[in-house]
Order: sequence, then C-alpha cells, then structure tokens
Amino acid sequence: MHDEFLCHVTAYGVCNGRRIGVPLGTYRAPTLALALWWLRDRALWIAERLDPQPEAEHLPPGALVPVADGVPDVPAVLRTWCGDVARQEEVAETLAAGRMARLTTGDDTTEYELLAESVDALRMQRAARAFGVPVA
Repeated sequence: MHDEFLCHVTAYGVCNGRRIGVPLGTYRAPTLALALWWLRDRALWIAERLDPQPEAEHLPPGALVPVADGVPDVPAVLRTWCGDVARQEEVAETLAAGRMARLTTGDDTTEYELLAESVDALRMQRAARAFGVPVA
C-alpha cells in the first residue's frame, strides 16, 4: 500500500538566537528502494562535504584540520548509517508500515535531519483530520 515516499534532508542551526532550517534536498521516491537509495546518497553527500579527502584537488594544502576530541563526528555517523544493513532494514520496515523514518545527527553548530514518510500515510492522515477522526 505504501508505494511512494517523500524524502527530505534539512540542516538546522541557530542564527540571531533563532533555530533556522535550511533544506538540502527533497525527493518524491516512486518506490521504497529508491527512497532508501536517495537517503543514503544524501547522507554520503553531506559526509563528503563535511569531511572531504585531504588530497582533493579543490582544497589548498593545510586547509583541513582535525576536529578536537569530543566533537561529534557527523560524517562518520552518516557513513556508518549508510553501511549498516540492519539499520537500513529497520528504515525499510518502518516506511513499509506507513510510519515516518528519521535520522538526526549533529555537531556543535549544526543538526542534520534525514526524513522519509509514505505519501499514502500522509494522505490518510489528512483525510482523517478532515473528517474529524483522531490521528495518532
């Protein structure tokens, strides 16, 4: 029943004392497999931009420095999530059941959120609200 999925990637930070969300991408996936692929692709995209290879041509020598001990390693979290088959299966089961799947990770300045939800589940929730049916 859940054949189509809305996927979003957002970065959140604080600006002038207010929490601000910056959309990094949205995809309407026609299948569960494509939704999972897109989420992994975006996670790796973020990880590469936060933690590029030191020998990358576009970086001048010495441009990258290690972060201090104790600072969360967002790129490592994202790369680990992408390679964790069990976690991917959990996300697939969650989405197939019509529930929202969400991964968040962050460091001292920014929180990253990867989110996917069934278009059918969203439609059913909207219809239920329209008819006054409580939605859990």
